[in-house]
Amino acid sequence: MTLSGRSLAGDTLEFAGEAYLNGRASDPRLLGWMQGFPPPTEKQVAFEGENWLKFPQIRWSLSHMRELVPTVSISRGEGYRPALGAPSPADTAAIDALEFTDIHGRARRFDEALFDTYADGIVVLHRGRLVFERYFGALEPHLPHACFSVTKSYAGTLAAILVHEGVLNEEKTILHYLPELRGTAWEDATLRQVMDMETGLDFREDEIDDRSTSSIYMRACRTRPRPVDYCGPQTSCEFLQTVRKEGAHGQAFAYKSVNTQLMAWVIVRSTGRPLAQLLHERFWAPLGCEEDGYMVVDPAGMPSASGGLYTSLRDLARFGELMRRGGEWDGRQLVPAPVVEDIRRGGDRGKFAVGSYAQALPGYSYRSQWWISHNELDAVEARGIYGQRIYIAPQADMVVARFASHPMAVSTFNDPITLPQMLALGRLLRG
Repeated sequence: MTLSGRSLAGDTLEFAGEAYLNGRASDPRLLGWMQGFPPPTEKQVAFEGENWLKFPQIRWSLSHMRELVPTVSISRGEGYRPALGAPSPADTAAIDALEFTDIHGRARRFDEALFDTYADGIVVLHRGRLVFERYFGALEPHLPHACFSVTKSYAGTLAAILVHEGVLNEEKTILHYLPELRGTAWEDATLRQVMDMETGLDFREDEIDDRSTSSIYMRACRTRPRPVDYCGPQTSCEFLQTVRKEGAHGQAFAYKSVNTQLMAWVIVRSTGRPLAQLLHERFWAPLGCEEDGYMVVDPAGMPSASGGLYTSLRDLARFGELMRRGGEWDGRQLVPAPVVEDIRRGGDRGKFAVGSYAQALPGYSYRSQWWISHNELDAVEARGIYGQRIYIAPQADMVVARFASHPMAVSTFNDPITLPQMLALGRLLRG
């Protein structure tokens, strides 16, 4: 068995010793999730009880989350929306037929690999031109889909812009912005350490264990349901006030989602503006996004900046293209060029090398909530669980936006296919 999945008899793949329907057989349209008026009880998907996060129900729910939980809109606004157009049949055929070898030495085709990674949709831009677009399962072009931790890269870019503009000071400690966090892990952490995930926190990033601090945090954010007898923190800000220090800040890369939520709290406190409004003003409206986005909110109305964003696939690709173009869009510098350059240079590779992701992503670094590959394409990534991805390859003038609903949350189960697939696509387009 390999992390990328072992084929079993019939329509199943094996991951971590368990059998799952493959990318074709788990199509939610075939399985009938939420079809009918009302749907049969056994075909209903609900937030309570967490069957929405189970496989194969997740293949429906990630494109329909607004029907399950409270959210806030990110308005696309009014005005001109330049269409991305449609890929040519020749471009589509060439990319479909692209052959590559995955990390385990298995030969694959680009089109089949999309099913093997449980893609819900993919858009490929080359020099701003749409060269490939495909949708699977429940996803449609107009539907927002879960971004999960790709959300962090939006928030991190916004924070970096505000640092450049002087609204925020990355060398100031968090206590400077949020004095109510005195006595917590954050009081001697700088904003830059938070932005680059270099804090020493007593927090375990575990999406699976129901008892982990990560699970408690997600219940506070309302991105996971609360048990009937729940008596924990009622909001994300309440949870952040419970986090204690473990180890020194600034020593190593340590990926912990609470850093992003804390960073978002600093942003909204310092600007006096809601996060969804800032995303509308800075990105959605000036990019001419085709659809409204939305974010899951906690009972106090605070959006989940660490993983609660939902956007359409084309609009996700627009954000990636903005970063590929150095922050310029339609003659306007939406992201200051020095901010984009700083992100592309990456963070401290030595600190990344001693962190928990060093083996999974050798040679990478992390900067302002972006993953920096330092590979031949100078690729920069926004990454989310279950297969969400923005892959920006400046050396190939390429942007890939992908949504997925993989049975396994962690990226180590799809990266053995995805990373060689992106590298091969970049080489094709560069050539």
